[in-house]
Amino acid sequence: MRFVPSEVLVERGEESSALARLTAERIPDVPVRLFEPAEAPAEVEFAAAKKSLVLKRHRGGFLEHCPAGTPGLVCCNYLVVNFASNCPYDCSYCFLQEYLSSNGRLTAFTNVEDGLAEIGRVLSSHPSKQFRIGTGELADSLALDAVTGLSRLLVPYFAERDNAVLELKTKSDCVDELLDLDPNGRTVVSWSLSPHAIAAEEYGTASVGERLEAAARVRQAGYRVGFHLDPIVEHDGWEESYSAILNDAFAAVDPREVAWFSLGSLRMTPSLQKRVRGRSATAPARWAQAAELVPGADGKLRVWRGLRVRMYRFLIEKIRLHAPDAPLYLCMEGPGVWERAMSEVPTDRDLGARVVAGARS
Repeated sequence: MRFVPSEVLVERGEESSALARLTAERIPDVPVRLFEPAEAPAEVEFAAAKKSLVLKRHRGGFLEHCPAGTPGLVCCNYLVVNFASNCPYDCSYCFLQEYLSSNGRLTAFTNVEDGLAEIGRVLSSHPSKQFRIGTGELADSLALDAVTGLSRLLVPYFAERDNAVLELKTKSDCVDELLDLDPNGRTVVSWSLSPHAIAAEEYGTASVGERLEAAARVRQAGYRVGFHLDPIVEHDGWEESYSAILNDAFAAVDPREVAWFSLGSLRMTPSLQKRVRGRSATAPARWAQAAELVPGADGKLRVWRGLRVRMYRFLIEKIRLHAPDAPLYLCMEGPGVWERAMSEVPTDRDLGARVVAGARS
């Protein structure tokens, strides 16, 4: 599922950066066009913006707290570092189509060393604290890896850190760059998994079977893996379809070698729901049309709490049959849902430490 852009737009002055040079070597037949630092490439429609690749410096901070740390929600103390913005895939429910609606160009940032230096300062300032840091918030962590080779910089960097774990979260099968690297127990590669009825809305991604084959390959190469069932979408036969996807996952990877599981219900803002439904003529998300979502305290729309709890309980029971000790957490849910679904309400600190520990088990 290797992505090849139609063109590469490079900010003038960044042509000699490691990322730009490596990209040119890997896709030599793709035309390259320079643009001035003060000149932003013209914006195009969201789907079209994914077809070319912009290489430019990132001006500002790279590292921030995950948006799931909203007050009133149980948080796993996850940090995100953004080395890219947007991804070549086009999941019909993706929040990026709203969040990046005015800045949607597929972009990889050339000054990776600045981002690593920022991470290093945070880790050095808190040597006794364990951090989990992921690259998969504004971009798929591995979708561009065959082009930019970013993981070849990140995995060795984290392998030398004693108080951080890197998570590479993906819907791709682009793991070739990882296989000859030594993660030293400090990188987890994780996959979002959806039943086939929902995965059909994840346009351009690897199939679920291809994702699980890739998970088995990285596990054999010495990485622990994680699985995210997110978004969980209620649909006809959801119990059977989610059971099947879990059975496939545990057939591909020994449950004892899974670093963590997360569960998260479908959630979107009212404006994102409107955008998703507006695209349905060309990307028919039938479940998005039919879903009955209600607003929560954080302003996001979700299915009603009783149904969410029932779905969580069902999936937790299935996971615990295979992986009784693996860290498992709910994403962007409040204490009430945690208590009813998990019979506990952990503190942010305890939950964060529990999930990080899964990478080293």
